[in-house]
Amino acid sequence: MALSLYDTLTREERPFEPRDAGKVAMYVCGPTVQGDAHIGHGRAAVVFDVLRRYLSWTGYEVTAVQNVTDIDDKIILRARREQRDPAVIATRYTRAWNRTMDALGVLPPDVQPLATGHLIEMQDLIQRLIDQDKAYAAGGDVFFRVRTFEGYGKLSRRRIDDMQQGEDIVDADHKEDPLDFAMWKSAKPGEPAWASPWGPGRPGWHIECSAMAAKHLGHGFDIHGGGLDLVFPHHENEIAQHEAAHGDTFARFWVHNGMVQMGTEKMSKSVGNVVPLEQALADWGVGPLRVWYLSAQHRTPLTFDTERLRDATTVHQRFTTFLRSARRAAGEVEPDTEVAAPHIAAFRAAMDADLNAPVAVAALHELVGAGNELLPAAERGEQAAQAAVAALADALIELGDEVLGLHLEEALTDAAGLEQQLAALVESLLEQRAAAREAKDFATADAIRDQLAAAGVTVEDRRDGVRWYVSTASPAGR
Repeated sequence: MALSLYDTLTREERPFEPRDAGKVAMYVCGPTVQGDAHIGHGRAAVVFDVLRRYLSWTGYEVTAVQNVTDIDDKIILRARREQRDPAVIATRYTRAWNRTMDALGVLPPDVQPLATGHLIEMQDLIQRLIDQDKAYAAGGDVFFRVRTFEGYGKLSRRRIDDMQQGEDIVDADHKEDPLDFAMWKSAKPGEPAWASPWGPGRPGWHIECSAMAAKHLGHGFDIHGGGLDLVFPHHENEIAQHEAAHGDTFARFWVHNGMVQMGTEKMSKSVGNVVPLEQALADWGVGPLRVWYLSAQHRTPLTFDTERLRDATTVHQRFTTFLRSARRAAGEVEPDTEVAAPHIAAFRAAMDADLNAPVAVAALHELVGAGNELLPAAERGEQAAQAAVAALADALIELGDEVLGLHLEEALTDAAGLEQQLAALVESLLEQRAAAREAKDFATADAIRDQLAAAGVTVEDRRDGVRWYVSTASPAGR
């Protein structure tokens, strides 16, 4: 089975075939850097990070491009409120975005183009459209003639007479048609501006991605990604500008993720119902947060809910608990890779089916379940069980960390570091607990165990003695 993806343009799931054999060119719409990222941004970031990781894992050479919109009305408004230069605002929040994406475990793009660094490409594209009479200058602005592009509306499946651009209201009197949209905006007092053949001004939002994607990935690149809220007008307009100018395909597959909701509403800065991504990472940790993002198929809405996040924490801890036990039980035994093969195949089949992450995570649960059944025999030193457990642990790290980015290995490393720091204190408390149990003072023994549990230390009473370890769960997830 090969990867198939649901394509928003054709409204069908179809086999993925790249433009160039063995290579994938992928563009994902990046942030408009006027504020900190929220957990809605995190979902798109994780979805396309996992798609990129999976493509690489299956053998493709992936070139990932994600732009930064560093000039925009929202950036200018924030700069005015703070009485700063818009470039200062853009630089601050570009750095904040990259820092937060790194904390979320998102691989950095191969290319991160800035809109202000591609004005020549944008102006060239605009001039090409003017020369073809598909765009026009008016009052220092330049507008795209929407009705000159016969395919307009093919991505969003909207009738042209039912559409509204939802922007450029201020310049509506300059337009030939209310549906036309701005590709170049004339300079306004106090706003940043650049020279152009039509007078000083700045680019419109839509022209930025059309120009930057083609610049870095060429025409007919493989995957264009973004949130469902970008289908219209942003992605519709990207297609129109490129294909009207060049007469060829802009992107081969359009992949969109569903929105994060707070109750029944989409999470949005404009609504004000946002959860900062940095706060969510501090509360829940990167691994559980990514498990939660992957708990729904990427095209469906995902509701922010603390119970679901606690469930995700439990899943993540189940995986790390198995890994810890498996490594202890397996020792240095050579893994039996055949044992893991069916679980890897099930994982791959799920991911090949339009990146069905919930089913892929379920395959990891099956893997862990099989490993847990073998653990008692492995702990007794039975070599076949040890080899099987070792292979399952290796597969869990490969699939969970390399493909899904769950940070299982990192969580165990962090826990091990804490265990070293707490060893003397925990051992002292366990000695007190043992003495209390010996004296049949079970209330004191239970109180000590509860005290340790509240601090994130799990205590196991086993036939061969007491075993303890530091939980990989964050405080919010315990």
